[in-house]
Amino acid sequence: MAHSPTRRLGGSPFPPIAEYAFLSDCETTCLVAPSGNVEWMCVPRPDAPSVFGSILDRSAGGFRFGPERIMIPAGRRYLPGTNVVETTWQTPNGWLIVTDCLVVGRWHRTAARSKTHRRTPMDWDAEHVLLRTARCEHGTVDLSLVCEPNFDYGRKPESWEYEGDGYASGIIRNADTDVTLRLRTDLRLGFDGRRALVRTTLKEGDTAFVALTWRAHEPMLPTTYAQAMAAVDSTTEFWRQWLSRGMFPDHPWRRQLQRSALALKGLTYAPTGALLAAATTSLPETPQGQRNWDYRFSWIRDSTFALWGLYTLGLDYEANDFFSFIADVCEEADDIQVMYRVGGESDLQEQVLGHLSGYDGATPVRIGNDAYKQRQHDVWGTVLDSVYLHTKSRDYLSERLWPVLVQLAESAATHWRDADRGIWEVRGEPRHFTTSKMMCWVALDRGRRLAQMRGDLKTAARWKTVAEEIHADVCARGVDERGVFTQYYGSTSLDASALLLPLLGFLPASDDRVKATVLAIADELTVDGLVLRYRTEETDDGIGGEEGAFLICSFWLVSALVEIGELHRARQLCERLLSMASPLDLFAEEVDPPTGRHLGNFPQAFTHLALITAVMYVIRAEDAEAYARPSPST
Repeated sequence: MAHSPTRRLGGSPFPPIAEYAFLSDCETTCLVAPSGNVEWMCVPRPDAPSVFGSILDRSAGGFRFGPERIMIPAGRRYLPGTNVVETTWQTPNGWLIVTDCLVVGRWHRTAARSKTHRRTPMDWDAEHVLLRTARCEHGTVDLSLVCEPNFDYGRKPESWEYEGDGYASGIIRNADTDVTLRLRTDLRLGFDGRRALVRTTLKEGDTAFVALTWRAHEPMLPTTYAQAMAAVDSTTEFWRQWLSRGMFPDHPWRRQLQRSALALKGLTYAPTGALLAAATTSLPETPQGQRNWDYRFSWIRDSTFALWGLYTLGLDYEANDFFSFIADVCEEADDIQVMYRVGGESDLQEQVLGHLSGYDGATPVRIGNDAYKQRQHDVWGTVLDSVYLHTKSRDYLSERLWPVLVQLAESAATHWRDADRGIWEVRGEPRHFTTSKMMCWVALDRGRRLAQMRGDLKTAARWKTVAEEIHADVCARGVDERGVFTQYYGSTSLDASALLLPLLGFLPASDDRVKATVLAIADELTVDGLVLRYRTEETDDGIGGEEGAFLICSFWLVSALVEIGELHRARQLCERLLSMASPLDLFAEEVDPPTGRHLGNFPQAFTHLALITAVMYVIRAEDAEAYARPSPST
């Protein structure tokens, strides 16, 4: 592709995963490379086929807007408190600033409510516009625009044509995907098949914009630079207004907390309340490896843990929408699935896209995720724990949601003795995973508490009896001869998910078994101090190859170390993890311990929620320690 970045060390044309910027309007997401190329975007939903997919194959479509000569930016940042990205380039003759956003404006829907739009109408709404503005700050800059869609994951190239009079607007459509794109700019467009092109020179003070929409009706595109900047301003106001609802401590780590909160909000799908695990598919967990999965769906576990993180910061409005999503998908089902599409659809049939070369040669490229058919018993506990936290803070439980919670608690009571695939959804043989049993206890324990709040003492007593039975079983069969909780019954292998035992109150942090487990994981299940999920050579997960250290597990270790009184060690690890963030303070799923290279899908909700929890654990523990310290004598 003409607009591909220059080749990097090692011969790869792909930017490192950590170098991408993430944009969202809470209905659509995209990733922008440092070159100014939009390399990943799916419309009209994040789980739809891509229109720009060059992150997975350099011929699968992209949208570059920046200096004619591709170069490393002089600076790149999010506008404070937003998901709006500003990139600055120093060219041989001048300075150029490009601002990118997915536009959010005031509520404007006038058409009838769609079946998938279930949320309460708010003040703000996605306008379904990718907006890019440019300003020459000094000297002169040669500006280039190359917009080259390739529909359906790079399988359906189409051709642009002009729309209306003049050279300012173009249209390209694909009947198979039912997607139409419109491009508008204050520059003069040229077309070469599927490529929309602009080349021009900006002098100091000159400006330009380009806007791309996929809205089927009444496209809301600016016609002037002033209108484009007004759209940037409204988007900025939306993000800052949302962030201002949170309670962020006055601490050096405040910036990381806010960026993680903004990433989680950006991964929500506003029409239904679903929350994405990540914005991408098939970014590899091992360089050139086969552990490549589609994460553009709503995992019930990930979503409820994410709400836990937002709740910690006082940002709990999203919980109402997500619990409505839970009620929607469960009302006519016998049990809850592990994951759903963002519209609540239950079929996530996995496919391999053999025509794509994969990120940096990592294949196969997958869409869909067959893990949706698995039995993972932790899901019941994660939902009930999240609902309990939310209900406790608001003293209100939706009558519509209660029957769903009863169903989930009863499922835990019925199936907790069964083997499952575990929290890491292994594709090997089912096991009696210790954490799965513990999460069944969480389901019955939180269900009991909720039943008591409702005055249903009979149900509460029955669930308490089952919870006590599970607790005794886990303590008897999930611990090895060292007094360490293991991955599954009868095993001696460690599993990082055991770090959740003290965090979810299964046992007090003072319990010797808890301390032994946390320290064993810290000392034995780490590479260069970073935590693995498990050792792949010891666990039959059904997939070959290795994987990096899981960032969520490392952040869990921070929280667990605080719980057992190892505050100094926890802070050191937390500082190290925060230093491994991307240049824009985002995280993927994993890192390669020797190099710090980010691996896996990006940005990852699971990582950011664990970051929030870990950072708040450390801050609160330090505050408590300072408060308890005797004041100096006067």
